[in-house]
Amino acid sequence: MTSDSNSTARGPVTRAALTVLLVCGLAGATACGKTISVTDASDTPPAAASAAATQPPTQPPAGQSGQPTSNSALQVVDSTAAQNGLTGTGGTVVGAAVQETPPKWVQLSAVQSPRLGTHLINVNQATLYRFDKDTAQPSQSNCAGDCATTWPPVTIVEGGNVYLAGVDPKQVGAIRRADGQVQVTVGGWPVYRFSGDVKPGDTNGQGVGGTWFAVGPTGEKSAP
Repeated sequence: MTSDSNSTARGPVTRAALTVLLVCGLAGATACGKTISVTDASDTPPAAASAAATQPPTQPPAGQSGQPTSNSALQVVDSTAAQNGLTGTGGTVVGAAVQETPPKWVQLSAVQSPRLGTHLINVNQATLYRFDKDTAQPSQSNCAGDCATTWPPVTIVEGGNVYLAGVDPKQVGAIRRADGQVQVTVGGWPVYRFSGDVKPGDTNGQGVGGTWFAVGPTGEKSAP
């Protein structure tokens, strides 16, 4: 289950263009954030995406209620879910549990451990990973099928919020996977958890197959 051969069960991956709109200083906002619109690259030429990034956002970030403000955009919030009045997990699961539906919100937190140095965890304190056979420029996942069962992508519902602790909002993005789900990226790298991590703080996925490593706050491989 943990061998690199898992990555061979792949399907075609849809490339996505991300229109990033900075949204700062809005009334009631505690910190800067950004809106990420996930669009198909075939529909949005790079020049158009770049131009759109300079335009004001069409939707403000969600308020403290944590409710999405758009059905096609993610809100990246530079504060934790708890600081925005939320409790629970947003719908994320742990260990080998199957993520039946995308979470309404996710949280990325930077922590430090003797083994891994600074790396990211989710709200369930599950270690998050990156895959060397993915690409960051452009952001693309090459883990599907059996691979994605062993290494579940960190997905989120369209219109959901990504809350942060110790992560620069500029590093956070998203891609659309071949199955249509939206996967969170950090530093351009698609982010996953490991089905073999059962308890909070487990790091059983580190170094598996020589291609899987805990991901740092800028998308780098974590190391002490």
